[in-house]
Amino acid sequence: MSLVSFVLCKRSGMKKAIEDSLDLIEYRMCKSVQKVAIKPNMCYYWDYSTGQTTNPEFVSALVDIIRNKISPNVDIAVVESDASAMKCKYAFKMLGYEKMARRQNVTLVNLSKDETRKVEVVVGNQHLSFMIPDTIRNADLRINVPKIKYLVQTKVSCALKNIFGCNPYPQKYKYHGKLDEAIVGLNKAMRFDLCITDGVVVSGVRPRELGLIMASRDPVALDTAAAKILGINPKSVGHIMLAREERIGDTSFIPRGASLDYFRRRYPRKTPVYRIMFLAYELATGIGLLDAEMI
Repeated sequence: MSLVSFVLCKRSGMKKAIEDSLDLIEYRMCKSVQKVAIKPNMCYYWDYSTGQTTNPEFVSALVDIIRNKISPNVDIAVVESDASAMKCKYAFKMLGYEKMARRQNVTLVNLSKDETRKVEVVVGNQHLSFMIPDTIRNADLRINVPKIKYLVQTKVSCALKNIFGCNPYPQKYKYHGKLDEAIVGLNKAMRFDLCITDGVVVSGVRPRELGLIMASRDPVALDTAAAKILGINPKSVGHIMLAREERIGDTSFIPRGASLDYFRRRYPRKTPVYRIMFLAYELATGIGLLDAEMI
């Protein structure tokens, strides 16, 4: 079974908390790594204080750890792709990533502008093709830094769903008819080595400082834990169960660190009425309020 760490964190202590989360899952960074790709969640132009997007200072703390553990000269790229309702050139600036990148001397990469290569994958009985960006393909270490959120379309948005944003094709709504298969297919085509969840501030029915950092090598185990924190049965989440069937990871895991129940009790989860209200809005307008990168 995979290890999943749960660490209680304050905004001022993110670096130490990230290090503790990696120690708990017994993760060691390889000194031979030369290129690193980090994928935060930048689903729209919402500031990190809303709980919808990854805090750039969380990524900055991770950059410090990478350089301390590997080399000051390691090449680090922070990556995201365009969507119909969100453009990287604006998101990088509005969400604070341009400022962080200048300070930390890291590269910001719009995957929709990157060189790509076509890859074919099979998920269940679906044959899917994706364009894989070279920045991700050529990285020696790929780190997924998602948020933990409820979405009407997928119920859970965490590690597996965050890789949907690595698809360089901007009009991502074309995959809505086979969304679970697309999420799992992209995770098969682009295997990430490490997942570290920024749950310091979460959205829920309202933003709240939850103070959670989770880490795992296994995105399926991490998403299973995320589902439980959200109060959702992982067996009801299509892409989690499909990812398990496709052997991307395991829904069984060994928890390390703080109690999962502590975070589950404190998560500001949405009520059924709230979920129905947003589903009705999305069906009427075609706009996914909670994750603009879906469209």
